[in-house]
Amino acid sequence: MAAAAGGSRGTRRPVLLTPRGNGDRTVFLFDRRREEADQDEKVLNYGKDNYRGFRSAVCQAFGIADDENFVITTTSRKEVTEDNFSELVEDGITLYLLQSVDQMLLSATKERIDFLPHYDTLVKSGMYEYYASEGQNPLPFALAELIDNSLSATSRNTGIRSIQIKLLFDESQGKSAVAVIDNGRGMTSKQLNNWAVYRLSKFTRQGDFESDHSGYVRPLPVPRSLNSDISYFGVGGKQAVFFVGQSARMISKPAESQDVHELVLSKEDFEKKEKNKEAIYSGYIQNRKPSDSTHITSDDERFLHNLISEERDKESFTAVIITGVQPDHMQYLKNYFHLWTRQLAHIYHYYIHGPKGNETNPATKDISPFNNIDIQISMFEKGKVPKIVNLREIKDDMQTLYINTAADSFEFKAHFEGDGIVEGIIRYHPFLYDKETYPDDPCFPSKLNDDDDDDEDDCIIIEKGARGKRPIFECFWNGRLIPYTTVEDFDWCAPPKKRGLAPIECYNRISGALFTNDKFQVSTNKLTFMDLELKLKDKNTLFTRIFNGQEQRMKIDREFALWLKDCHEKYDKQIKFTVFKGVTTRTDLPSKRMQSPWTIYAAIEWDGKTYKTGQLVKTVKTLPIFYGTIEKFFLYGDHDGDIFATGGEVQIALEPQALYAEMKTIPISKLDRTVSEKAVKKYIEDEMARLPDRLSVTWPEGDELLPNETRFAGTPIGALRIEILNKKGEAMQKLPGTSHGGSKKLLVELKVILHSPTGNKEIISHISQHGGKWPYWFKKMENLQKLGNYTLKLQVVLNESNADTYAGRPLPSKIFKFTIIEGKPEKFSVGLLDLPFRIGVPFNIPLELQDEFGHATQLTASIKPILEASGLTLQYEGITTGTKCVIKGVTAKGCINSCQGKNFNLKVTLPGLKEDTQIFKIRLQPGPPHRLKVKPDSEILKIENGTAFPFQVEVLDESGNITAQPKLVVQCKFLGASNLPVYSVDCSNAGKNILTGPVIHVQNIKKDQVLKARIEILNCKDVPPVDKIIKLLPSSHVARLQVLSMDGQKAIQIKHQDEINWVAGDVMCNLIFQMYDEGEREIHVTPAIAEKIKVNWTPKINKELLIQGLLPDVKVPTSVKDVRYCLITYLDDHVSLESAFTVRPLPDEPKHVKCKLKGPNTLQLGEELQSEIEVMLTDQYGNQVQSATSACVNSLGVSAPGLDKSNLKITWQESTLTMKVQGIRFKPCLLGSKELCFAWREFSDFLRLNLTAGSPAKLQFVDWPELEKPVAVINGRELQKPLIVQLCDQWGNPTPEPNVKISLIKSNNIKIVSSNQQHKTDETGRANLGVICIHAPRGEHTLQLKATYNKTTLDCPIITLNVLPDPERPVCLNVKYDKCSSFQAGSTFPDFMVSVLSEDDNIIRNINPARISMKMWEAQSRMPVDVTVFSCSKVKDDKEDGFFYFRDKVVPERVGTYNIQFAFAMDKTNILTSDQIIVEVVPNDPVRLLPDSLPATPAVSNVRALASRTLVKDLCLCVTDEYNNHTGIDLVGRIIAKIKSPNEDDTEIPQFQGKVSTVVFPFNKGKAEISLLLAENSPGRDSTEYILVFEPDFPALRKRLEPYRLSFMFYNDFKKQQQMATLTKERDQLSQSIGVYRNWLDTTNQLVNEIKCQVTEAEAKESQLKSQLRKYQIELPEENTLQYVDFLIKQKMLDQEGVMKQPRRTCTLPNYPKGNQDILGKIAHLAQIEDNEAAKVISWHLASDMDCVITLTTEAARSIFDETQGRQQVLPLDSIYRKTLPDWNRPLPHLRNGKTFFRPIGNPVFARHLLTFPDNVEHCQTVFGMLLGDTIVIDNLDAANHYRKEVVKIAHCPTLLTRAGDRILSNGKFGGLQNKAPPMDKLRGMVFGAPMPKLYSTFAGQIDLLQQYRTAVVKLDNVNKDLDLRLQSLNAPEVQKKRQELAEQEKSLKLIEQKLGMTPSDKVTESLLQPIMLDMPDTPIPPKRMRRETMKKLYSSEEWISPTAKKQQPLLQIPTSELNGTPRKRKA
Repeated sequence: MAAAAGGSRGTRRPVLLTPRGNGDRTVFLFDRRREEADQDEKVLNYGKDNYRGFRSAVCQAFGIADDENFVITTTSRKEVTEDNFSELVEDGITLYLLQSVDQMLLSATKERIDFLPHYDTLVKSGMYEYYASEGQNPLPFALAELIDNSLSATSRNTGIRSIQIKLLFDESQGKSAVAVIDNGRGMTSKQLNNWAVYRLSKFTRQGDFESDHSGYVRPLPVPRSLNSDISYFGVGGKQAVFFVGQSARMISKPAESQDVHELVLSKEDFEKKEKNKEAIYSGYIQNRKPSDSTHITSDDERFLHNLISEERDKESFTAVIITGVQPDHMQYLKNYFHLWTRQLAHIYHYYIHGPKGNETNPATKDISPFNNIDIQISMFEKGKVPKIVNLREIKDDMQTLYINTAADSFEFKAHFEGDGIVEGIIRYHPFLYDKETYPDDPCFPSKLNDDDDDDEDDCIIIEKGARGKRPIFECFWNGRLIPYTTVEDFDWCAPPKKRGLAPIECYNRISGALFTNDKFQVSTNKLTFMDLELKLKDKNTLFTRIFNGQEQRMKIDREFALWLKDCHEKYDKQIKFTVFKGVTTRTDLPSKRMQSPWTIYAAIEWDGKTYKTGQLVKTVKTLPIFYGTIEKFFLYGDHDGDIFATGGEVQIALEPQALYAEMKTIPISKLDRTVSEKAVKKYIEDEMARLPDRLSVTWPEGDELLPNETRFAGTPIGALRIEILNKKGEAMQKLPGTSHGGSKKLLVELKVILHSPTGNKEIISHISQHGGKWPYWFKKMENLQKLGNYTLKLQVVLNESNADTYAGRPLPSKIFKFTIIEGKPEKFSVGLLDLPFRIGVPFNIPLELQDEFGHATQLTASIKPILEASGLTLQYEGITTGTKCVIKGVTAKGCINSCQGKNFNLKVTLPGLKEDTQIFKIRLQPGPPHRLKVKPDSEILKIENGTAFPFQVEVLDESGNITAQPKLVVQCKFLGASNLPVYSVDCSNAGKNILTGPVIHVQNIKKDQVLKARIEILNCKDVPPVDKIIKLLPSSHVARLQVLSMDGQKAIQIKHQDEINWVAGDVMCNLIFQMYDEGEREIHVTPAIAEKIKVNWTPKINKELLIQGLLPDVKVPTSVKDVRYCLITYLDDHVSLESAFTVRPLPDEPKHVKCKLKGPNTLQLGEELQSEIEVMLTDQYGNQVQSATSACVNSLGVSAPGLDKSNLKITWQESTLTMKVQGIRFKPCLLGSKELCFAWREFSDFLRLNLTAGSPAKLQFVDWPELEKPVAVINGRELQKPLIVQLCDQWGNPTPEPNVKISLIKSNNIKIVSSNQQHKTDETGRANLGVICIHAPRGEHTLQLKATYNKTTLDCPIITLNVLPDPERPVCLNVKYDKCSSFQAGSTFPDFMVSVLSEDDNIIRNINPARISMKMWEAQSRMPVDVTVFSCSKVKDDKEDGFFYFRDKVVPERVGTYNIQFAFAMDKTNILTSDQIIVEVVPNDPVRLLPDSLPATPAVSNVRALASRTLVKDLCLCVTDEYNNHTGIDLVGRIIAKIKSPNEDDTEIPQFQGKVSTVVFPFNKGKAEISLLLAENSPGRDSTEYILVFEPDFPALRKRLEPYRLSFMFYNDFKKQQQMATLTKERDQLSQSIGVYRNWLDTTNQLVNEIKCQVTEAEAKESQLKSQLRKYQIELPEENTLQYVDFLIKQKMLDQEGVMKQPRRTCTLPNYPKGNQDILGKIAHLAQIEDNEAAKVISWHLASDMDCVITLTTEAARSIFDETQGRQQVLPLDSIYRKTLPDWNRPLPHLRNGKTFFRPIGNPVFARHLLTFPDNVEHCQTVFGMLLGDTIVIDNLDAANHYRKEVVKIAHCPTLLTRAGDRILSNGKFGGLQNKAPPMDKLRGMVFGAPMPKLYSTFAGQIDLLQQYRTAVVKLDNVNKDLDLRLQSLNAPEVQKKRQELAEQEKSLKLIEQKLGMTPSDKVTESLLQPIMLDMPDTPIPPKRMRRETMKKLYSSEEWISPTAKKQQPLLQIPTSELNGTPRKRKA
């Protein structure tokens, strides 16, 4: 019944548990009854229209008990009940499950919406684009669109209508945003959905759309149409938000709802959906509780948390948050905040301030109902104070300025037809004295700025219109400004062409506004009116004046002129200029444009007063105020008499002129019109007496400064009280009067200047001003502390300018000079001390005395310093006084305990000073050495001879402290024997140390001996030495070691350091040693002593031999250079003995020859070796024999392969006893390593030399065959491999010489394209010229290389190219056809056989037939656009490869000359065409007799008058073919005329003139001229229809032609005949018209049937392709099918390209160029193998054949053989004996007669079946059938042996190849290297390539199917549209009208035929149409050929029954292609 499935929308899509039926509704449900409920939505499919069943399904889906209470509501909180279930529950709706309707949402939900643009998007798309501005930034108007929505939403508010615009530009809160928030009625989710629908205006919200205004009702009329009805079109809001930014978030809460609805529209989201082929206009509405911002997770939108938190206390609201604000918009909003807020205040001026606007006069201001509109704008930036402005507070918007600068107003109203209302107001802005009061608009600047505070250069008044170029009227729509529409004026308020009641400039002092209601159309962006000005200026528009609120119907132009005149007289204030003086140029003006012309006047009349030259005047509104005399008046312009003007300028001379010799030019408006001349004069008189004269200085607080006084530093001065006195002694603080000098106030400046050697320095500078209640005053100065000479200066200066002169006179001043010296000492500091401080060493303490300011001073009184330090005794000699104070001779004594010193705090006190104590830290070190302390203390010390004695010494100062100092060395000298050691130790660091040294050893001591030791400090002679007595005892330890060599029984002593010569490599034996003590007693060697004996010539010593006194044998070195140093050592605790000797080796007898090369071993071929070779004789160890002589040269021989001995030279070197060999040179031979053999007697040695190539002499090609014969290359293609050249010497050896330039010389008729531009040799001497592409004519061409080395031209090769034609490049089309055939109209052309020829004149095969086409057109100058195109015919069995046939192409039915041309599309742009074939189409066989023009139906009588008896006159009959072409020109015969009756029984037949029944007419040249008369009184029935028959008689024709029949009426009465003739004419016309109608209708019906057939075929094709796509698992959507198919095609092509780019096995063996079509290529390139192992083994098996070129013919093979001089193996296929080739599909040997003889292992398969052939499959099967035969591939060798063993039981076994690489030949042999395939990399690229992966073919098939499907869908769509159009046209009113006309005409025809008594024309028509009706089958879709034949019969008119039918024929010749869509065009 119903099913539901829950799911999270964020993670998964809801699952439908039941299939959706056709009538099912999908409903999305959210359970929000409790917080623990499932938060995800569930999808319910429900098919019944029943609430109870729906509720039960909901309970079942959510597991709710039937008796549980809950409600189901929409997102707008409308409860779903039984009554409204069908209305509310629609497909796709979102519903809530709540406990009650007003329950708060416990968590947020999402609601699916669609907002497809409304159809008005198309209907009104012609309007202006929203942002077409007129030089203004459109951003404020975009914001106004959002304010419009808010005004409309708040229109029903009873309280404050709050609208907030928040600019959130604080980066710390996220990215920039613009928020528009109002407290309007809010929107439900449905209304929010409607808002998103583009173009859904308030008038189109009906039906399924729920209006966000609850149904639109036009508001009642209100003043100025301020009805807030300005949210109108459903366009502006969307356009505005996406103009401002990239995304919009709509948040709204209606008053009656508990939920907040939220919708996000994002440009990024739209683009993402479009990219993903998703529905663009669909999305979700987020439904949540107020203040819930949990869904905001992006840091870019952190500000939303604050905005959402403000929702808590709001009953209803709407917020538009725009993010992604454009950077330029953001800068504009920041930088021009005042400008755009002022614009908004202008737009909504009357909504903010009411109908009367912002009147600043509170007395007239009414209480307006619009005071509750509160539009506030705030901008928040990081680190700045927020900018907040209320539009009501803006006072400088243009409407406010217009209203408050106007003196009077003129109100009117315009009347139109309908409900349109236009109210208007015109305001007058008068001219007041000096300026226009018309406000200036920044967007339309009308005049220069005239600021009263500017200087005189800004006081120019230009006579210019006040309004400038601005239009008069601004236009308001429903009270809101439409900014881009203005109205210039109306006829009645425009300036008149003649002078009117008011001056012309008064018309430029008016402004106005027009107020309309919404009956006038505006653009959707509310920037322009569509039709306002046209309607206003319409001649039928009536204007009436509104006076005191009442309409007055009177002439509006008269009323306006009177009102304007009254305003001018009452409010304008102007000036009259008199006494003209001339015109001048003013050079004092900065602008050259304004310097002329200026008219000079001597007087003016202004405000009832006259001002003349010489009159004293005073100015106002100038800084300063000027007093002066008028010089002249200036008026801009060229005038010549008295004139009125709105302003001008006056030049005055400043007074008193004694002080101011200056002229000032100011605007006349700045003259004081109230001052009297007497007052000006008195001012001038008082001015001089009131100037400042002197200064009065007093010292109110004492500390007076006397002139030239000397003061201590820091002594205060002042304070100073100063007064400025004039000559009268009066104090003053301002200049006299209130006018001149640029500064009114006087100031007193105080400066204190220090005079120093480096210059004067300003120390103090203050300016004092008079405060009115206090005088000039300077505070006490206490900071004068620097020493030196000073000057204190008091100077009167002017305010602002600080000038000390006025009017050329200095202002009063006063000067004091004084000196500052240092004060008494108040404190001291310790100066720099001389370090270090030591015990007992005197030192000085310098003191620096200072006064209280830190100035150095001297000690004056007698002061005794006090020195203190803890632990020290301090004394000093005295203290010096004066400028330098020093405490002298300070000494310190005390204990320190460290030689490094100790820190002490030294306190110095000078009694009597303010700061009398200073404590500083000193580090006291021990004093100089005073005595020496030595331990041990005893005087006599005993030691054993050969030992050392240690002494402990300490150096002490006078206080007993251990002291240390540099170079403190203590020494001990031993006395009493010779060669005694001296002990010394350095005590510089610690002051103490251990004094010891070498052992004390006295030679030959036999008994005790007394010595004396003296210890003293070397550098301290004043320190007494210390003496000690030493008693030395003899030693019993080993004292002497002796080495001897035993020569037989004789022992030879080897002394220490003796040198012994011995034969190199020999051994010294019998070495012994002996040991003695100091008493010369031999000491027996004990094991302990033996352990202490070491030798250096062997690491292992036999201890037993040592105990016996024997030393190890010494091995003599083998080299005389190696001297053996032999050392024997004895070491114990007391003595170290050693004995050493040297063994020097001597050379033995000569045993070897040794040679040495001095210098490099590289030798160039043909050059001598530059290095010398030294040969010496050595012994067996390589030691040079010293006994050699010069005679040795004769025995030395030198030899080597290829050695040239002609210059060989051997010399003896006496100095080195060696032989020198020179002149080594080689003959031409192989390069590389060469061994020289040097032999002396029976001894020899070898020396290796590197023989390199000689100097570069020629160039050779690398890796190219011999170039004696030309190299074959195909025109336009590259050579087989790159041209690489090598530098070689004259013998052809490669020379590695880099940077040798190589150029390529060619003839002009050959073009070379090289892929590599390297033309210098590299380090190996090679140059790669790249793979060269050759473009040249067919034949041989030469390329010459050129190179030079060391200015010598090298021998360079010439390569001869044999350029072959490209067999694959099409150059022409060859067309064959029967040129002898004739082309009869309507017949078929002979077969055209077309082939594409290549450059070698061979036919190119494997061409797609679709690229060949045949074009035909009627002969004219050039090919027309609409040519007839034929495609290639289908292939037949008899076709030849490479030929394309055009069969059964229909010859045009029209006789004439036609051109035929064949085209081959080589690619998308290049088309190869054949020569034009001109054919002459001749008439077909004659089939009928027809007149040239159809005659009317004759009506004759048998009366006497010839005219009444004339049947036909000058009737021309011609013979035509079936296509109505004239034919039979060569026919000769006759035409027999007869009269027949339709009724065969009728015997009364009329006769011709002469009473004959037949008349014969000759037929010549294809026609017969016929005139026939009826016989007078001819028989015949009255009022009877007869038939005039013309029978052709042509003996030459075998087939009888159809006769021509003409019906006529016969009458006996002349009058009746005349009447009937008229009726007959009418009958003919009606028959013709009816025939046209019927044929047209039949044609239309036939065309509809044809299109229906095409629709059915297209649907079948589409369905078939769709089912095929499903096999590939491709499912296509119902919507946006083409877009999805295009996406799939693109994706599949990318996948296919990816597969193609995957690495795969390729054959790197270069293929042979296919210069001939008979060349198939090398065997390695003809096949591909997928399996790698099989490819390897098969390639190896065919290794000898892989390079073989396969050709189709022996001639092609021979050509290759000749070109390659027989080096290339070839195989022509025409030489193969094919009967021995294996059957390609033969079964394996183990399969016999369809049965398996045995079960094989190892997966055997024929090797040929593993091959795939990209091209030429048949030829390749022949080649590989011959090469491989029945070779079988199997897994491994075991499987192969098993297979062979079983096969040979029944048949011959072929060769077996294993995938592991083994081979068993057909004779059974296997094993060995010749039967084992090497690894793949050893095959050197000669391996079969791998085919494209199967996935590639799969993708290709899918792409082909998708492209076919796309074509089928497009075709189906087109034919469906065509069918719909045709069906609509059948039901069109025009068609119905034609059917009605046809019925009426048939009725009229029937009546006429009844009157005439003729056969009814229905029969004729039926006979005409009968073939169509009979041939039409019962099925609705006739076969295409049957339809074609039917149409052919319809328009060929095979039966000609009456002249009527004959007449109809030309009218019915509609081209057949229009009916059945065939491509053949009919020629008119």
